[in-house]
Amino acid sequence: MAKKKKKDIDAVAVIGLGRFGRALALELQDGGVDVLGIDVDMDLVQSCHDVLYHVVQADATKEEALRELGVPEFSHAVVAVGSDLQASILVTSWLIKFGVPQIWAKAISDPHEQILTQLGVQRVISPEKETGTRIAHVILDQLTDYIPLTGGFALVTKAVPESWQDRRLGEINLRGRRGLGIIAVRRETGEWIFGDPYTEILEGDTALVVGPEDKVTEFTSAV
Repeated sequence: MAKKKKKDIDAVAVIGLGRFGRALALELQDGGVDVLGIDVDMDLVQSCHDVLYHVVQADATKEEALRELGVPEFSHAVVAVGSDLQASILVTSWLIKFGVPQIWAKAISDPHEQILTQLGVQRVISPEKETGTRIAHVILDQLTDYIPLTGGFALVTKAVPESWQDRRLGEINLRGRRGLGIIAVRRETGEWIFGDPYTEILEGDTALVVGPEDKVTEFTSAV
């Protein structure tokens, strides 16, 4: 069963369906998000037809092509274009012109990353460091980070819900209620403190949570 779609994510356009883009699109779709996969390579598009609900062949460097597909109306877009630096920058520029609220883009080198950052991309992705699956979890759950660990565990950092504020970790009892542990808490000032039953949660805090992947996913989808 697909997980409930996040209310603040209407749809995600994934532009570029290579290994990284395909993995990202599939994980988002499995998370209940409407995904539009776009690639100029017909072979890649055809390879995704059986697994993605919405996938089209189009040249995303063309403004009219993106407009015809309704990309300016998307709340999120990920530029997962491969080694074509010029295409990546051009697609990103169109998305910025359209005013897409959240734009994430894959970088293939440090200079590429610098250019994307200067353009105003909210998050620049390095495929050498981050997998498509990991980035999908970050988008789906609005996490600061998601790190899969060995043995079926995962580590996430997530802004604490309002219901936790002005309460101690022992009172929240996340381990007893959900089988998860809070290792540490980052204050709004950026300072990290180790979590214990007496640690008080404040407004603006971020929690570092660890546990089984299925329980982590359930937790981040619920709060």
